[in-house]
Amino acid sequence: MLSTDIKCDIKDINLADQGKKQIDWAFKDMPVLKQIRERFIKEQPFKGLRLSACVHVTKETAALCTVMQAGGADAILVASNPLSTQDDVAAALVKHYNMPVYAIAGESVETYKAHIQEAINHNPDIIIDDGCDIVSMLHDKYPEKTANIIGSTEETTTGIIRLQAMEKQGTLRFPAVGVNTSLTKHLYDNRYGTGQSSFDGVLRAANILIAGKTVVVSGYGWCGKGVALRAKALGANVIVCEVDPLKALEAAMEGYRVMPIAKAALEGDIFLTVTGDKHVVDVEHLLTMKDGAFVGNVGHFDWEVNVGDLRKHTTEIKQIRPDLEEYVLDNGKSIYVIAQGRLVNLVAAEGHPASVMDMSFANQALGIEFLVKNRGKLENKLYTLPHEVDVKIAKLKLQSMGIEIDTLTKEQEEYLNSWKID
Repeated sequence: MLSTDIKCDIKDINLADQGKKQIDWAFKDMPVLKQIRERFIKEQPFKGLRLSACVHVTKETAALCTVMQAGGADAILVASNPLSTQDDVAAALVKHYNMPVYAIAGESVETYKAHIQEAINHNPDIIIDDGCDIVSMLHDKYPEKTANIIGSTEETTTGIIRLQAMEKQGTLRFPAVGVNTSLTKHLYDNRYGTGQSSFDGVLRAANILIAGKTVVVSGYGWCGKGVALRAKALGANVIVCEVDPLKALEAAMEGYRVMPIAKAALEGDIFLTVTGDKHVVDVEHLLTMKDGAFVGNVGHFDWEVNVGDLRKHTTEIKQIRPDLEEYVLDNGKSIYVIAQGRLVNLVAAEGHPASVMDMSFANQALGIEFLVKNRGKLENKLYTLPHEVDVKIAKLKLQSMGIEIDTLTKEQEEYLNSWKID
């Protein structure tokens, strides 16, 4: 029984005190978000507004949600992934912050969808989304509930893709801020955060040596760049698979081998998908891989690697380690699937370090504030936060790191703003 009257669906309220330590620990490495919280406490920009957040329930996202709550929001939190929830953090939010949370590590897909339904039942004025989960369900099943929504922010590349499609089709019913398009998000979170946390997940799940292995990275966006960079730093031989000629050319110029996945499947030891698309590594590729190859996904949804259809060619599935399964195939080979094909860095590890999420979640908080301040003035389209917000976040982060930079002299500013040659 829960020792609280707060509505929720969590694993165990008795984990709350440990979860509170986790949240406090994260905040120590999130100085930008702490400064924003201090201002929000004074200004109460979200007073009287209901917030539904669908994100990975970790100590870092908990920090973000408490900042929004401190700014006056009536907040509810649900998980954006059935396997990434930190149960102690979920309990802490309920017990210590009186925040309704619907998230249990290992929950079924049906429970996961039911929890998103709870976020919609909250009748939100503002939404923080990860993968466009709430926004998609609202538009698909409850369009009548969208009329009074001020807007939403989106954390991921996958969610941005879905929002872009909705805007293009003219079906987006309220403004959205693509946080992932902010420089202080995708340049740092995607590249450095994803790069490090992905291999954190691989190593926790499989405890294998990366050096000397051939790592195949499908997708060379900012997340893919981060994964390839860290693989190379760990001593791997890196192959990049891409559909975009410009990104493929960039990967080649960085010294990576570039080829189609059909060819890479024959050579790779470890495969990581980072695209946001479906069946990037398909059954035909999986069946031609080396015996003992490892496959994992760093995209939002679990269908980048077609694990579902791989089961049709599987004679036995062995649970080798908590987040590592051996698929014994009918061709005599074995394939090792990491984290069931779900987000390897959040299922097998703990996601990005707090210092990286500090900038990402500063963008989230300021993105919601931007939507609220401009209520009624924005079109139903996807926005990027103004450049000056990016610059402000970068300055705050540099200050927290004790780093000073140069400033232009008046003469230099005049020179840069003039077209005449003296």
